[in-house]
Amino acid sequence: QVQLVESGGGLVQAGESLRLSCAASGRTFNSYAMGWFRQAPGKEREFVAAVSWSGGTTHYADSVKGRFTISRDNAKTTVLQMNSLKPEDTAVYYCAVQMGRLWARNAVPNYWGQGTQVTVSS
Repeated sequence: QVQLVESGGGLVQAGESLRLSCAASGRTFNSYAMGWFRQAPGKEREFVAAVSWSGGTTHYADSVKGRFTISRDNAKTTVLQMNSLKPEDTAVYYCAVQMGRLWARNAVPNYWGQGTQVTVSS
């Protein structure tokens, strides 16, 4: 089992920035990719960004490209830097882990965090 804990959510105004962190614990001795999803009220959960085990490969949803940056601080932590936030970025953001070195876009993550609320006011 892998446990994921997100932090860094909050309330900001449009145009401002937030930094989300996700820390993994438990059976973390295997290699795994890490990613972020989000779910707005009344909408399905959607992919936001992902980073490979090494940190060298990243993927982004079109809606956040150029504004969000995902990185791997170390083997157990990923950071999502969110700049130029928009009201449509308001959602609960979930950290996710996918076993393996690279993130597979069509695969379901193996583990999920509890989520952290991000609210962007206009």
